[in-house]
Amino acid sequence: MEKSFGKIRSFFWPIKRFELKKVLPMFFLFFFFQFNYMILKDIKEPLIVTANGSGAEAIPFLKLWGVLPLALVFMFVYSKLSNKLSKKGLFYSIVGFFISFYFLFAFILYPLRDILHPNELADKLQNYLPSGFSGLIAIFRNWTYALFYSMAELWGSVGISLLFWGFSNDITKISESKRFYTLFGLGSSFAMLVAGPTIIKFSSIRKALASNVDAWGATLKYLMSTIFVSGLIIMAIYWWINKYLLTDQKFYTPNEQINLKKEKIKMPLSQAIKFLFKSRYLLLLAGIVMGYSISISFVEIVWKSQLKIQFPNPNDYSTFRGYYSTIISILSLIMLFIGGGVVRKFGWKKAALATPIILFITGLGFFGFLCFKTQLADVLSHFKSTPLIIAIAFGTVQNATAKAFKSSFFEPTKEMAYIPLDSISKTQGKAAIDVLVAKFSKAGGSLLLQGLIIIFGSIIAIIPFIGIILLGVLTIWIISISKLNKRLNPKEGLSDNMNLLMEEKILIKAQKAYKK
Repeated sequence: MEKSFGKIRSFFWPIKRFELKKVLPMFFLFFFFQFNYMILKDIKEPLIVTANGSGAEAIPFLKLWGVLPLALVFMFVYSKLSNKLSKKGLFYSIVGFFISFYFLFAFILYPLRDILHPNELADKLQNYLPSGFSGLIAIFRNWTYALFYSMAELWGSVGISLLFWGFSNDITKISESKRFYTLFGLGSSFAMLVAGPTIIKFSSIRKALASNVDAWGATLKYLMSTIFVSGLIIMAIYWWINKYLLTDQKFYTPNEQINLKKEKIKMPLSQAIKFLFKSRYLLLLAGIVMGYSISISFVEIVWKSQLKIQFPNPNDYSTFRGYYSTIISILSLIMLFIGGGVVRKFGWKKAALATPIILFITGLGFFGFLCFKTQLADVLSHFKSTPLIIAIAFGTVQNATAKAFKSSFFEPTKEMAYIPLDSISKTQGKAAIDVLVAKFSKAGGSLLLQGLIIIFGSIIAIIPFIGIILLGVLTIWIISISKLNKRLNPKEGLSDNMNLLMEEKILIKAQKAYKK
């Protein structure tokens, strides 16, 4: 009986008491990274979707013409800084820059929006161009909002994927990752649980303000100030970990990491991208990241088009997003305890396949209803409901489930695949995948959506096409997982050491070519 209880306990809580010194700081570090991201995510959407002359149609244009160029600029700067600054200096510089921008936006750029936004010129363009270009014109009209949206989008790739997970991969052993990573994700779930009520509180502030006060501006100031303080806490926790944890050999032994630290060779961004395309291992990882990025973009754009109709006011929109984040946090907490056990019990492949499979199942319900909602209108009227409300409900369920599976299955399994790689692959290769590949994927999907919107005129008209494309993307994602599993699992393919040897040979060739 006692033995069975021990197995159950280890399934849900595999951490030993002395390991809490390492797990808890990483938990809180992830908490504050994710807390900032959830607030930014729930603010950037109502900011651009409910803006003057804008809507959900602006998002595909924004991801291509706003987020992608900014990601390219960031990667160029990051590549230069990574060759000049220490890892600590790079971490502090990036976090400090981002939180300073968010603070300045709320207190300077947003109050000056009427002066900075070219509304008259945008009105003229709207009169001359077809309706399919309304999203592009909206970005031009509300360029400060577009800049904020792009910077908020980058926090997910740069702050969470690059800084947190990159740091975690550096200090975590492979043997620890199966037990630690899903529990690190608890920080994400608790962050959403706190961020949701925070957003609801500050988004509902207009009820206590005079009618002549800009309620949305007040909401932005409160939330961006919260993000600024949270960013300072992130830097403080990072300092503590470096000062008191990484100096303890019981928790950090750099010599155990398989890498090429004997000779640190600096590689520019172009060389890092070439290395990415020469490595089959990294390309398969890129396929997984691409699959999630495109899939979630397609699903969200359809759902957000329905939200704009139901919540035209930005405070109402962000309030709904706050409740939505709370729902995700509860689902994520449940799934995180299950996810860690699935990885340890059933292996990496089954855990990695969970996210694309759940997206396929929930997608059938969401897209199926949208395609036949006209035929179902009479049936819904008997239940005193409308197709719009049911569509939002279906979309909320699908997006909430996908996000919960992301934190409990997708992120932990993706990051585990980075651990066996050498140090340069973990920095340059990971940066190329988590920032550039993710943004190029969203931009490519956005370009396709733009073409369809321009041809057919609206998002609603292209829903069947989005469903078919989504099915193809999910298929590629599943194939990438299966092939990568053969390289991770010695029983099904090459051993880990053989894989790493092949990757190191490719890296050495790339470095020699660059030296010449």
